[in-house]
Amino acid sequence: MRATCRLTGTAKKTVENLLVSAGKACLENHNKIVQNLTCKVIQVDEIWSFTYCKQANVPKEIGGGHIGDTWTWIAIDADAKLIPAWHVGKRDSSDAYWFINDLKSRLTHRVQLTSDGHRAYLEAVEGAFGSEVDYAMLIRLYGKPLSEMEARYSPPPCIGTRKRRITGNPDRELVSTSYVERVNMTVRMSNRRFTRLTNAFSRKLENHKHACAINFFHYNFCRVHQTLRVTPAMEAGIADHVWSLEEMAELID
Repeated sequence: MRATCRLTGTAKKTVENLLVSAGKACLENHNKIVQNLTCKVIQVDEIWSFTYCKQANVPKEIGGGHIGDTWTWIAIDADAKLIPAWHVGKRDSSDAYWFINDLKSRLTHRVQLTSDGHRAYLEAVEGAFGSEVDYAMLIRLYGKPLSEMEARYSPPPCIGTRKRRITGNPDRELVSTSYVERVNMTVRMSNRRFTRLTNAFSRKLENHKHACAINFFHYNFCRVHQTLRVTPAMEAGIADHVWSLEEMAELID
């Protein structure tokens, strides 16, 4: 934001207000356009970040759920690479329920769904889909924990996975979270607020949500996917051209 202020000669508050307006416009148009999807295979996962400060450093006098650990729940269509739904919150059952219900409202028919072993998904998927879903969990098995210094930067080594059928009749060959894990890396590389070990994190939860809205809208409608050679929105049939940044800016009322 400061770099933008220097390049354009505008005040930081002006840039911030523009990003807030853009975030609201992107979210509104995402909710309007990304509907009635014909996805067949969906993968879901959560990506960690933090707002204001890390959870261990949250001041007792502030508290509340708007600072500290912040989790972004992401769903991806394994075929079109579209992100149909995302949600920013905590990593608990209430946020899982909100996220899965939002995903369900955008689909037109039965899908195959894969998540990791996070237990919050169990009740959320059952409450949103009932028995009208082919749902499986991909549970990772980890080896011996690393030393304290290594564990700070890397998780324990994954030594295998276990596929667990939860509901319906999921195709075991399609039980995977590889695409959504790849999207997590894309988010960390394209959204500065997810970069680790920097001071680029959001100071307010609202600003973090606006940044995510802009990032995901750009991913769906503006960014040509390398393997698809079109945008995910075009592959999913909800857009007929590659959006430009100017078109995104024109969404602002």
